[in-house]
Amino acid sequence: MSEQVDLTTIPISPEGGNVGAGPAEDTGKTITVFHDKENFNVKHPLSNRWTLWFTKPASGKGDNWNDLLKEVITFESVEEFWGVYNNIAPVSELALKSDYHLFKEGVRPEWEDPQNKHGGKWSYQFKEKRNVDIDQLWLHTMLAAIGETLEDEEDGEVMGVVVNVRKAFFRIGVWTRTIGKSVPGRGDGDVAGGKGRSAEKGKDILMAIGRRFKGVLKLPASEILEFSGHTDSAHSGSTRARAKFTV
Repeated sequence: MSEQVDLTTIPISPEGGNVGAGPAEDTGKTITVFHDKENFNVKHPLSNRWTLWFTKPASGKGDNWNDLLKEVITFESVEEFWGVYNNIAPVSELALKSDYHLFKEGVRPEWEDPQNKHGGKWSYQFKEKRNVDIDQLWLHTMLAAIGETLEDEEDGEVMGVVVNVRKAFFRIGVWTRTIGKSVPGRGDGDVAGGKGRSAEKGKDILMAIGRRFKGVLKLPASEILEFSGHTDSAHSGSTRARAKFTV
């Protein structure tokens, strides 16, 4: 489970081509689900277990957030991810005010969660909804998250990714553990939020995540991707708090 999966060896969908040269009986290689979905005998483990959450639209003003947020399923392999992905509604077909959240197991997709409350998020709003392939953008964002390509192995910042469906826009975001500063209780080592990680290094790591995320979203250089802290968003009463960083 500690070995990182190289998702460049996996097709963008199960129908997108074979991983290897052919069936095991022809090459001596292990059969995978992409060779023979009925007889495969190997799974490709992810570095972390991930949980998919769904926020359904509110039916009235009195609806509680906790009642709208539903835990869907937890998975730990590439094959299980595709099994989930191929059996849920695509983002483009979700009702307005729906959200998908894909977070590391044990982390609730809420500002108040102990692993989120000192953090923030990179996010971008796609306002031209008709001209955006939101399904592909969300898929690539999820693959970047579970493939651990948004950050380096030792960074420990990425908590999860989110997509929001709204009347005027789609928004995709990456949530991080910190805003580049130390976090109470994280210790003195060079870990995310630890006192051994300087504020300068913390910022550099967040900026690197932003640049990688911008690449995943295929945004042109002229477009601005913003990072804001969850606390600032809570105080402003909006998910559109003043940006701390931009790329």
